[in-house]
Amino acid sequence: MFSKKGIDPVSSNNKTLTIIGEGVVIKGSLYSPGTTRIDGIVNGEIVAEKEVIIGKEGKVEAKIKTKDAMIAGTFIGDMIASGEVEISSTGKFSGNLTQKDALLTIEKGGVFKGESVISDDQKIFEIRSEEKKSVLLDVRNTQQE
Repeated sequence: MFSKKGIDPVSSNNKTLTIIGEGVVIKGSLYSPGTTRIDGIVNGEIVAEKEVIIGKEGKVEAKIKTKDAMIAGTFIGDMIASGEVEISSTGKFSGNLTQKDALLTIEKGGVFKGESVISDDQKIFEIRSEEKKSVLLDVRNTQQE
């Protein structure tokens, strides 16, 4: 797990992996500077700077902003993706998708129900510091209650 120098190789490459396992339920906002894999249930808002992966057992009802997305489970909501979006044969996407380029792939058996839009407005794809801060504020408010 650790290299000979005692440094975690994943951290030293500036990669972050967030895993929400089966049986875990999250309601609220989630910010991840790296890749986020969801095998549980998430309701709310997700901002992931790298990739969102919804596993076969994952169920997400949210507003998502990310670079890339892979959906093998169920997604309901609005997604803004600056890169590729793939819906696997077991994936179900219901909602609106906004992308920079036409990089949507749907495997045979996969479901896409909604609207796919290619936007010229580059600002909507940027992950702004306000979005990061709003997630942190939500976490602090929850801890104070």
